Amino acid sequence: MSDTLLHSLWIASALMLVIEGLMPFLNPKTFRRSLLQMASMSDKQLRIIGLFSMVLGVVLLYWVN
Repeated sequence: MSDTLLHSLWIASALMLVIEGLMPFLNPKTFRRSLLQMASMSDKQLRIIGLFSMVLGVVLLYWVN
């Protein structure tokens, strides 16, 4: 791996952690409720949410670049 790619992966990972930490920091009660609701979803529902999230991420990456 080139140094630039490795550096970009570290930056992306750090930003992901910052973004994922916002919800539990800003509104822990809603975050807990959301997690409990997700725990009661079927595997199919979670897979559809995951697929939508991945597609949205790819579209955003394409749009940014």
